[in-house]
Amino acid sequence: MRYENIYFIGIGGIGMSAIARFCKFKGACVSGYDRTPSPLTKALENEGIAVHYNDDPSQLPPDVQNTLVVYTPAVPDTLKELTVAREKGYNVIKRSKMLGELTHGETCLAVAGTHGKTTTSTLVAHILTESGNGCSAFLGGISNNYGTNMLVSETKTVVAEADEFDRSFLQLHPAIAAITAMDADHLDIYGDLAHVQEAFREFASQVSETIILKYGLPIMKSDVSAKIFTYHYDNEMADFHGKNFSLDDNGHYTYDLVYPAGVLSNIKVGTIGWVNVENSIAAAAMCLSYGIDGQKVRHAIGSFRGAARRLDVHINRESLCYIDDYAHHPAELRSAISSVRQVFPDRKITGIFQPHLYTRTRDFAPEFARSLSLLDKLILLDIYPAREEPIEGVSSEMIFKDVTCPEKVLIHKDQLMDYLKNENIDILMTMGAGDIDRFIQPIVELLEKR
Repeated sequence: MRYENIYFIGIGGIGMSAIARFCKFKGACVSGYDRTPSPLTKALENEGIAVHYNDDPSQLPPDVQNTLVVYTPAVPDTLKELTVAREKGYNVIKRSKMLGELTHGETCLAVAGTHGKTTTSTLVAHILTESGNGCSAFLGGISNNYGTNMLVSETKTVVAEADEFDRSFLQLHPAIAAITAMDADHLDIYGDLAHVQEAFREFASQVSETIILKYGLPIMKSDVSAKIFTYHYDNEMADFHGKNFSLDDNGHYTYDLVYPAGVLSNIKVGTIGWVNVENSIAAAAMCLSYGIDGQKVRHAIGSFRGAARRLDVHINRESLCYIDDYAHHPAELRSAISSVRQVFPDRKITGIFQPHLYTRTRDFAPEFARSLSLLDKLILLDIYPAREEPIEGVSSEMIFKDVTCPEKVLIHKDQLMDYLKNENIDILMTMGAGDIDRFIQPIVELLEKR
């Protein structure tokens, strides 16, 4: 690598940590800062990466000329380490630019979309690995198959999750890309849906060979130079779609994949829910377009164990099931809850949801309420602010008041575990992108005692 030292500000983020791991593998001296310790930062430390948790500019490597500083836009511009790094003349770049540079000159397969991209990109990486092709991968979640968000291969194939936040994905120029969804989100960045769609069209215009597009999304052939193929769960108008679905007792689907070259029969999906069937169709379409043998694709989909926090099943007994999901947008919540409902149609689903960001809550409160009303019972927590300051008048109550499911309760997250001790649980879901993941293990331990 060009720099001896690479210093990451916000190293504990899922995308940042993948790049940090890759740079360490390539021989750079890697270190960094994050605001709070987490299982991910602990894993980085165990891998030999120095991480500290105080905003301390003295931790920056002293050799300015041989140090690259990479930061995530999730950290405030006022952070002392970031300010000092700029003042002292370090080369300071965003995570997205770093990812763009790492994928430059490689054959990049990228997955973009306001939801579905983590599972789909993780599955693409798994198919390429299992098929013997191999790949390096920068993932937005921890692969349950490999226990990491970064894969390394000597091949020239790179899989990247293309994040639309802050227009980060415009740093990528993939050979093959999938676009899974283009919903209104990150309106603090984009302002409105039209600007979200405009950014996705710009991303699509940077794809050189093939675009795998969710059927119905507003990207036209005239917008791009690459070939466009569409995909869908079961719409026969899409180039890639499923048919002949069956569902086993554990929530796993088997289906036939119809695609331009024929039919790939009897694909059993290793993860639960109809939404993962659709994700598997997108991943299969990308890998088949890349030239991976169909039988190898089918086998890999069956052995895929998903990504952490994406319809992640922690307990599945006859009378008790616990599933965790990263869903933090109304469309994601609707997909996650409806997927679980389809698998367990006659059981009581209790959902715990932690809203993520004041702006997202303000922008989508009615939509959140409609999605959460699909539950039998809602336990709603206070808003996780992440990078934001509170907005006057914005709280979880904005969502709560319009939820129409049979039972609902609004509590502070500090009250959650005590509340669950006396709760009669059949199907439990935790959902959200904040720090709700800190409750996964305590909930598992509590439920395992029942």
